Amino acid sequence: MIKSKSTKAGDWAIAFICFVIILICVLPMINIIARSLSDAEALMRREVFLWPKGWNFTAYERVLSDAKYTWSLGWTAILTVMGVALSIIMTAIIAYPLIYDNLKGRTLINTAAIFTMFFSAGTIPMYLLLRSINLYNTWPVLLIPYCLNIFNMIIMRSFFYGIPDSLRESAEIDGAGPVRVLVSIYIPLSTSVIATLSLFYAVGRWNSYTDALYFMRQEKYFPIQLLLYNLLKALQNIDPANEILKTPGITETLRMAAVVFATVPILLIYPWLQRYFVAGVTLGSEKG
Repeated sequence: MIKSKSTKAGDWAIAFICFVIILICVLPMINIIARSLSDAEALMRREVFLWPKGWNFTAYERVLSDAKYTWSLGWTAILTVMGVALSIIMTAIIAYPLIYDNLKGRTLINTAAIFTMFFSAGTIPMYLLLRSINLYNTWPVLLIPYCLNIFNMIIMRSFFYGIPDSLRESAEIDGAGPVRVLVSIYIPLSTSVIATLSLFYAVGRWNSYTDALYFMRQEKYFPIQLLLYNLLKALQNIDPANEILKTPGITETLRMAAVVFATVPILLIYPWLQRYFVAGVTLGSEKG
């Protein structure tokens, strides 16, 4: 098929727009990395843009030499893995029953689930609830309260709708129960949407710190984002008691290093899940 000149021009225009969007997304991150690796004097003279000047690894050395931050990074990784596993399980076991037309109360359940997307009780009722069930200031408080996202549940439910009913009916004729059908048919056929939602949950868990800020007082269970939040506050307030701030001019490079330290690990996940990303979302929107 031969494309017309107008079609080729449209393709080039779309490619140019995509290139501009990529630059808008990538250049700020490159600038942050360059600033985190530059000499403090070069930063003060505003000489750093996309390439480090006066290479300086002091900020990273200060952060990585502190056992508190390295432990928090490992703990956040563990928390993210556990959170993703729990969230995918909860999402699947709630989305799966809702594809059955004969489920009693199905409309009410769907309505109640969607209602929670727009309205919530707020932080204070959540605080009181967690205290009353003895979750406050315990590490499960970082997993259980926010283990389910209704939007993600809707995506998975829509994906399940797209799987032919004949597969389920055939398994039921052979004597398979609902759990067996879910585990043996729906889950194996849903790897793309599971990978996509895992990415959503992983990014959300990795970047979250407000739950720990409100409901956790044990510093050993602080996720990396909360520690870096506290670090940035200390940098902003120029806390003289903080050992990490005693090197002159380290404040700006530490701020940039903190952003890189918290962002790069989760970015490394994207290449592994990229091929599932578009398929998972678009297939889940075909039916339902």
